[in-house]
Amino acid sequence: MSAEDRLRHLLNRLEAGEVTTDQVMHELRHLPAMNLGHSVVDTHRPMRCGVAEIIYCQSKTAEQVADIIEAMSAAGQNVLGTRVPPEMAAALVERFPALEHSPMARTVHLRVHGVPEKTGTVAVICAGTSDLPVAEEAMVTLRALGNRVETACDVGVAGIHRLLERRDLLARARVIIVVAGMEGALASVVGGLVSAPVIAVPTSIGYGASFGGLAALLAMLNSCAAGVAVVNIDNGVGAAVLANAINAL
Repeated sequence: MSAEDRLRHLLNRLEAGEVTTDQVMHELRHLPAMNLGHSVVDTHRPMRCGVAEIIYCQSKTAEQVADIIEAMSAAGQNVLGTRVPPEMAAALVERFPALEHSPMARTVHLRVHGVPEKTGTVAVICAGTSDLPVAEEAMVTLRALGNRVETACDVGVAGIHRLLERRDLLARARVIIVVAGMEGALASVVGGLVSAPVIAVPTSIGYGASFGGLAALLAMLNSCAAGVAVVNIDNGVGAAVLANAINAL
């Protein structure tokens, strides 16, 4: 049951006289946030923003992340954690057997309640195999939020015919996420082929002059194709949440 459904159920029970006002107040104390000491979980976020808080796991301890997972699941919220180190993932899966771990995406996902599937398709276009971890992070996030996802991987501009063979996918997608490192040119190419909004994700893949993804970021920001928006370097989850918001319109 989602947080909104739980609140509605609680208020219905109050109206029916099944619970007291004091009992409702006790429940509502944990609605805006849950203070765990090391973290304050924003349990109100799904009602406010439509998407539950996403746990950024890097630099946290496994125990801290486990506490947050328990708090979110107790509040009836689905859990998504990103940038999960392998040793942390192993400890979390052992503690929460229902947790889904994607080593490539470096994510963990726990589905507490179902998510309505959106009607539109989000395409994730990946320039090279080296960009897959960021693309997979976007795909896991999109699916966790109820989006249909289709992908085209290793279709970078060095062999542009590979992308053109997937024009049918580009044409039917409601939103397109383009993940590319090196010179980051793929976003401009895709933007010049479609009417759908394009979300460009620069990756930190490339040789020295790529400056850890800065070259791809600047190229995407300077795209001559209209309708291309850009998120931060390696930010697959940010691109996915934005695509989800567009697909929900």
